[in-house]
Amino acid sequence: MKILVCISKSPDTTSKISFTDGNTKFDENGVQYIVNPYDEWYALVRALEIKETSGGQVTIITVGAAADDAVIRKALAIGADEAVRINADPKDAFYTALQIAHYARNNSFDLILTGKETINYNGSQVGGMIAESLDLPYVSIATKLDVNGNVLTLEREIVGGVQVIEVSLPTVVSCAKGMAEQRIPNMRGIMAARTKPLQVVEPTSVDELTKFIGYEIPNAKSTVKMIAPENMEELVRLLHNEAKVI
Repeated sequence: MKILVCISKSPDTTSKISFTDGNTKFDENGVQYIVNPYDEWYALVRALEIKETSGGQVTIITVGAAADDAVIRKALAIGADEAVRINADPKDAFYTALQIAHYARNNSFDLILTGKETINYNGSQVGGMIAESLDLPYVSIATKLDVNGNVLTLEREIVGGVQVIEVSLPTVVSCAKGMAEQRIPNMRGIMAARTKPLQVVEPTSVDELTKFIGYEIPNAKSTVKMIAPENMEELVRLLHNEAKVI
């Protein structure tokens, strides 16, 4: 089975976030990037598990610049066979999805996996757009995936229960918590990643339909007020007069 796993870089959660040019651009100075956890922990690891039990090849793909190669190599160290970097700035979800779809269309993958979203933008759009562009079935936010020949059995959480879906390959799936468990690259994997193929592909022409016009930093959290357990009247007063409903 040929599996394509879409990965994206995200700022490490400990990075200090700021913006420049009148809050219109993300300031990358001093930011440490990681593989987006949903892509790495769930989509990539599940692809590797399928390969280990059923055979096949796992290719990772990202849209980005040469500076992203270090992030790609980490994903290779976890166990992917090869990597593709589309040499372009990922302007928005539509642009990114169509770049990936163009590559996938020319290379005939059986299964395309994405994380359910990136932790920096939380858009959850790329997987569905890839599927639409390729005219393939799409299952979003799947928590379990089993392969039986040419059929996938998937589970996804819905209100009040779990939905079980069967779909024929090829298909596109976005992966959520429960799909797999995080793997830590070992020294052998890290050394092997240095020599695994990383193909750089020039982008295809895609219209830019959206653009970011500005960013805002969330308001700082207010201080915590500690109320003694026996002072219930004060707690009730604060809940009535100062607590905010979110």
